[in-house]
Amino acid sequence: MQKATDWLALWRELAEVQETVFKTAGEKDSDAVWRRRAIHFDNQVKKRWENPDSNRNFIKTQLRSNPEWTVLDIGGGTGAWACLMAQYCRHVTVVEPSPAMTRIMRRNLAEAGIRNVEIIESEWPEGRVEKYDLILCSHAMYGFLDFEMFVRSMEAVSRHVCVLIMRAPTPEDLLSIASQHIWGQPYDSPDFQVALNALLQLGIFPNVLMDDTGLWDPWTSRNMEEAFSEAKRRLHLSETSEYDNYLADLLGRHLTLQNGRYVWPRGMRSALVYWNTGRRTGQA
Repeated sequence: MQKATDWLALWRELAEVQETVFKTAGEKDSDAVWRRRAIHFDNQVKKRWENPDSNRNFIKTQLRSNPEWTVLDIGGGTGAWACLMAQYCRHVTVVEPSPAMTRIMRRNLAEAGIRNVEIIESEWPEGRVEKYDLILCSHAMYGFLDFEMFVRSMEAVSRHVCVLIMRAPTPEDLLSIASQHIWGQPYDSPDFQVALNALLQLGIFPNVLMDDTGLWDPWTSRNMEEAFSEAKRRLHLSETSEYDNYLADLLGRHLTLQNGRYVWPRGMRSALVYWNTGRRTGQA
């Protein structure tokens, strides 16, 4: 009989690989890189949020039904979620470690005239003891090696609901296909599928809402060489590896040239996972 997957261990393994990739690229320590990323991230979110989103609808429904609630936003980025949620609840606290992100967040909050948001420029968890009614983490959990510690820290400060929003690659995602061939499993980095199974392993049986607004806009690359380098970076392959020919063939068969750029197939969407912590812990 095949041994069952230890999903918590797999999350750690994938997060460690991702951390190594980021460090090699100088993405974690460079303030200049973070400033550029913050501006790009803010523009991307604002563009994406021009379209309907079932994840946002779910959060708004939760808060409209409970306008007295307080919210903790873990890894709040440039404040898109804070700006939204502050309109429907009593107070939002954002934990965000990047000064570049918080600078833009403060500007976005000021431009929106929002005053019921507190920003804590810190890593999570950072020792706060307050309780919040709803805990949200949207795409900010991938860098945490200890997924169990991350989840338990959320639950420790939650009165009612914990929410995770994560990327959910489809089986047709090219990196999923390549990961299956190279590593024997379809996960190039931590994602929804790994997290869902890890939660079940922890005895948490969450609700799942798949974003019904469609797949994300595809990646694009200036040329095949850039696409090849990006794929190798994300798959953590050495400069020269036994999989080079396989990867070049995979990209050559699936990327299409459109308006002077090579377009990757669409293969990613969002998944929202939530569970009632009050029922799990016996709280009111």
